[in-house]
Amino acid sequence: MTIRVVIVDDHAVVRSGLRHVLEAEDDIEVVAEAGDMRGAVFEARAHKPDVVLMDVVMPGASGIEATPAVLKEAEEAKVLVLSMQDDPRYVREAFAAGASGYVLKEAADAEVVDAVREVANGGRYVHPALGARLVAAEAEELAQAEQDPLSDREREVLRLLALGHTNQEIAKMLYLSVRTVETHRAHIMQKLRLTTRAELVRYALEHGLLESSE
Repeated sequence: MTIRVVIVDDHAVVRSGLRHVLEAEDDIEVVAEAGDMRGAVFEARAHKPDVVLMDVVMPGASGIEATPAVLKEAEEAKVLVLSMQDDPRYVREAFAAGASGYVLKEAADAEVVDAVREVANGGRYVHPALGARLVAAEAEELAQAEQDPLSDREREVLRLLALGHTNQEIAKMLYLSVRTVETHRAHIMQKLRLTTRAELVRYALEHGLLESSE
């Protein structure tokens, strides 16, 4: 089976280089090219490709922003993001937008080919070193969440509860509905595994939440 690819990059020389690499393979065919989101959506609709090789930085809209629009036109397609950015945050954003892979522009030709094949076959692809950094970043975030599981808003509600304010008073002070304050309170109790106001006060004291008067 031939893997049909659309290349999306705002630099013609990059598109030409990618086309040369991909079409050297017997099982890959480049069916179209585009230089921006509008062109990507048009070509996806016209060709229904198996893989869209999508640059991140483009005029108008980024490749990450373009991904959902492209997938709407070609539901069976897989988006493989091509980027100079090796920050794990970009990888997360790409996958959240619907991408199936993330490969760096500095990658060797063979890696790009492997990545195209991997996502075309239903898999996911991230450069091994970048994938390791992504896992490490997620582990760090998880550890931080375990140390302090509350959001900023929940900490503020907890502080006011520990100071003795009622749900109604807190709602007025924070410009929230009483129901929202009640929901925050329930989430706080659940996350911290507490059952009484006394336990809330103790937690707030132990974590220095009553020191702020803002």
